[in-house]
Amino acid sequence: MLELDPKTTALVLIDLQKGILGHELKPHPADRVAKAGGTLADTFRKAGAPVVLVNVGFAKDFKDALRQPVDQPFAAPPGGFPENFSELIDGLAKPGDILVTKHQWGAFHGTELDLQLRRRGIQTIVLGGVATNIGVESTARQAWEHGYAVVLAEDATSGLSAQMHDFTFGNIFPRISRVVKSSDLTLSQA
Repeated sequence: MLELDPKTTALVLIDLQKGILGHELKPHPADRVAKAGGTLADTFRKAGAPVVLVNVGFAKDFKDALRQPVDQPFAAPPGGFPENFSELIDGLAKPGDILVTKHQWGAFHGTELDLQLRRRGIQTIVLGGVATNIGVESTARQAWEHGYAVVLAEDATSGLSAQMHDFTFGNIFPRISRVVKSSDLTLSQA
């Protein structure tokens, strides 16, 4: 069991949105990740701890997407993303949640995430979401580099392949965070 202080801890859920959870996810299917994320969010809200819901979105012309030269560049789908691509899954957001839209993998650069966390006195973030080795890993690395203590909820996280998920949880996250199951996470009572 890992007990955290709700006064200095926030939950940050990455890309639990319609356009991403529509993909086949592994090792945890989208519905289980959504349920685990929703349960964690309810737990944090009840304890008075901040819940941050991060989505990714782009302008219709994709002018806000990164375009550095890479071997596998981003290719916008013909006609763009569906209208509801960036919408959070139904029922996830509640009044009082902090909503952050990012335009790249990680949730810190170019957003108000760090500002919103620091102004609330947050020192620890619990992360979950999709995809393990893309948005979640990028955000975890950035959080660690910003000096936050990081906790990863393994069962509230999934990727496009079990191999990439397992590699990240086995080799990257133990170096920059603590890894737990959602059920092993508690928030202390005031």
